[in-house]
Amino acid sequence: MNWLNNLKQKSPKQRFLFILGLLIFCFYLVLAYLVSFWDDFPLEVSITRRRIFSGLLVLYATFRFYRLIQKEED
Repeated sequence: MNWLNNLKQKSPKQRFLFILGLLIFCFYLVLAYLVSFWDDFPLEVSITRRRIFSGLLVLYATFRFYRLIQKEED
């Protein structure tokens, strides 16, 4: 019966929020990549701290994606 629920049309609000959630997920991944690999980073931060921060951004993006998928299944 769960697959029948997936065939139903979503409301425009639900579609918009889902797409917005995907865009935010992609934004955090791109931000993590930029922080980690940008050679001329404008802030004076050690490479180790930049990599730790980018790892945290990836974890947060993964968490947001997981919550987005869980919300869609409800």
